[in-house]
Amino acid sequence: MHPHAGAAARLKVDIAGKSFEASNGGSLDVLRDLHFEVEQNEFACILGPSGCGKTTTLRILLELDTDYQGSVQLPGQGQPRIGAVFQEPLLLPWRSVEQNVRLALPHSLRDRDLGRLFKNLGLKDMRDFYPGELSLGLARRVAIARAIAIDPDILLLDEPFVSLDEPTAQQLRHLLLAVWSERPTTALMVTHNLREAIMLSDRIVVLSDRPAHVIGTFDIKLPRQYRNDQVKLDLLRSFNRKFPDRI
Repeated sequence: MHPHAGAAARLKVDIAGKSFEASNGGSLDVLRDLHFEVEQNEFACILGPSGCGKTTTLRILLELDTDYQGSVQLPGQGQPRIGAVFQEPLLLPWRSVEQNVRLALPHSLRDRDLGRLFKNLGLKDMRDFYPGELSLGLARRVAIARAIAIDPDILLLDEPFVSLDEPTAQQLRHLLLAVWSERPTTALMVTHNLREAIMLSDRIVVLSDRPAHVIGTFDIKLPRQYRNDQVKLDLLRSFNRKFPDRI
């Protein structure tokens, strides 16, 4: 069941169980008693071992997988507007950068001015480029623009910086923070990178091995502008003290 509660202020996940059929005829339990919440306009990260069910959780939130036990409440009214950024940019190669972004806009936003968004993401001079003319890092910027442009009730990100070199990934993290801070919305990002989570998030939701459940959460109350290198190192040490057996 995947109800959309009207005027919900937060994301609420209550998944009792999720399993897949195994090749030997049995079943593989992926999620079990997975419960967590993300407050309105909070940026949260899901952190957990590889293969524990992080991406499966996002697929459930996106209604790409409806075969599970439990319920999910998304923020927003009526049919929530979901912005999604995947590991692959998934751009249409025969459409320009601007056309790819505008294709995602609902009818009510069809004529919106995207100039500031493109400028903030460093895409101002690339609106007429085609995906084949872009580096992977630039294509990921377009994917972020497409997700932000719709004014989502919730933003879901599945390791959006994976496979990028660290300087490029760090540049995109800063760009994501800039556009998200200008248009705050409830956000949930899957990551394997603890340092990335400490830089970006207000809350880190820590998952166990499969079948995944929440081991605990790590809240970061300090505003991002005060998270210098020393502060982030202190937060990293605090996290490792709280979760010494993480991954």
